[in-house]
Amino acid sequence: MAHCAIVGINWGDEGKGRMVDYLAESYDVIVRYQGGNNAGHTVINEYGEFKLNLLPSGIFRPEKINLLGAGTVVDLKHICGEMDRVRAAGVKITPDNFKISDRAIMVLPFHPMQDALEEERLGRDSYGSTKRGISPVYGDKYMKKALQMGDLLRPETLKKHLKKLIDWKNAVFAAAYNQPPISFDETMAWIEEYGSRLIPYIADAGELLETAQDDGKSFLFEAQLGALRDIDYGIYPFTSSSSPLAAYAPCGCGFPSAKVERVVGVVKAYSTCVGEGPFVGELSGDEAHDLREAGAEYGAATGRPRRVAWLDLVATHYGVKLQGATELALTKLDVLSYLDKIPVCVAYELNGQRTTRFPYTPDLDAARPVYEYLPGWKCDISGCRTFEELPKEAQDYILFAEKALGCRVSFVSVGAERDQLIVR
Repeated sequence: MAHCAIVGINWGDEGKGRMVDYLAESYDVIVRYQGGNNAGHTVINEYGEFKLNLLPSGIFRPEKINLLGAGTVVDLKHICGEMDRVRAAGVKITPDNFKISDRAIMVLPFHPMQDALEEERLGRDSYGSTKRGISPVYGDKYMKKALQMGDLLRPETLKKHLKKLIDWKNAVFAAAYNQPPISFDETMAWIEEYGSRLIPYIADAGELLETAQDDGKSFLFEAQLGALRDIDYGIYPFTSSSSPLAAYAPCGCGFPSAKVERVVGVVKAYSTCVGEGPFVGELSGDEAHDLREAGAEYGAATGRPRRVAWLDLVATHYGVKLQGATELALTKLDVLSYLDKIPVCVAYELNGQRTTRFPYTPDLDAARPVYEYLPGWKCDISGCRTFEELPKEAQDYILFAEKALGCRVSFVSVGAERDQLIVR
């Protein structure tokens, strides 16, 4: 079977977790290939409701191998706590079904601290960070100063690298933030406390994936966030610090020669955004409140209220192209059932001109949405299980988006439960 990536088309929070949970049944290895615990995937299944920040969403299928790839950044304390919470619900997590790449990067206690201090220093110009330390730790990675998970297997190497890292961080913290020195001993004790629990799970991801592929096994790549948060092609600098694009999955998994042949792009039936940055068509007042409450739009990692807007076909078309999507999953269609008519942003007005091309980031502030209105269906569709069972207005909404995006909608979710999914 062809390897598949499940990716976000927009700003993140599209509902990727429920699609990974659903499709994981058909794949052998599920891989998170980038990002850290700064975003979350909500999964609802027979075990309950879970908001996963680091664990791959295939963890609920114990016969599968779940891997945190080389492109991820791992907060040792957070992943231990997340594993404990999921285990408490009766889910099996062992070194046989969960692996962490030895090349993944550690998030240490001073990374969230630096994240928060930098947001405070920026003031009104802050990026809306989750303050989980993601930007600082990726910065350390590309400055070639970070610790890798494999260092936990080599204590003397770890101590030597940590000493150099803390010496450098203390220079930065003193000069930029007027902070007292970071303690080497306290940091080392923290690493030993949580890192010792993770040692059995650390593996050579490249060898694991190469062997699996040689044995005919298939991979499901799970992205965090969405295309518009990509560090290179997103709404920079209001992005993440990694690449959530499907094209990065082979590098981020730990096996760069892997080929991604199927790309399921996940997009909501309306638009949401957590964090700062331009968001064309953002709603406010009662209109925003009603949509946010109907969709329970609060961040899985932070609990922050998500910014909301109607479906933005300009941004979504851009995301489809960035991801190279071969098919789409349209989520939360049921949320729109309360509306008499449904606005859809089909173009932007920018500098007196109408455009359907997504602009360079600074130009987005001046862009205004151009809407078309589609009739609502005003009934509960959560029990529908085939496209034909949907009201004609709901069918027309899907087909309208499909035509505009130039990509087939293969899945439509009409509720949060695993079985509330229409497969076309």
